[in-house]
Amino acid sequence: MSESQNLSEPRLPLLLEGLLFVAGEPVSPMQLAAALNVTVAEVENGLQALEEQLNQRALRLQRHAGRVQLTTAPELAEPIERFLGLEASSRLSRAALETLAIIAYQQPVTRPAVDAIRGVNSDGVIKSLLSKGLLQEVGRSEGPGRPILYGTTPQFLQHFGLNSLSELPPLNPVEAGEKDVELLKG
Repeated sequence: MSESQNLSEPRLPLLLEGLLFVAGEPVSPMQLAAALNVTVAEVENGLQALEEQLNQRALRLQRHAGRVQLTTAPELAEPIERFLGLEASSRLSRAALETLAIIAYQQPVTRPAVDAIRGVNSDGVIKSLLSKGLLQEVGRSEGPGRPILYGTTPQFLQHFGLNSLSELPPLNPVEAGEKDVELLKG
């Protein structure tokens, strides 16, 4: 009898929770499957069951770029920030929110493309967002000069209380003449 057959269905979410708890970074379902000697499909079923169980607790599953990790529930952000002394550092400027919104919806995207949408230079804002871990370099464009492509990070999802990018609000068409649109609220 294989180890896979020894893992009862109710036990798999418990094992997945343990692995995700000790993982220092987001992991792929394939890594979890290899560690538990089960199929990726079994891991996905176990993650779904774990997600349902966690909805009654302080933790959530967060998915980003094909990887998964445990995070705290978004509704606990304020007391956790206060406990960790982070409340002053977690506020983002309007320019940062605007830049994040553009990158979140357009990723992967270059800085010149962000500048074209915003109408101003975004160098400083992007550097700040990179240092905060909300953005990351995800490659290079094939265009002239091969500019850096930017995308969001798992920390971006945590900051906005999202489990995945699919939870971003739908992008509504901007009415003619409307200049400023707030896409994300911090």
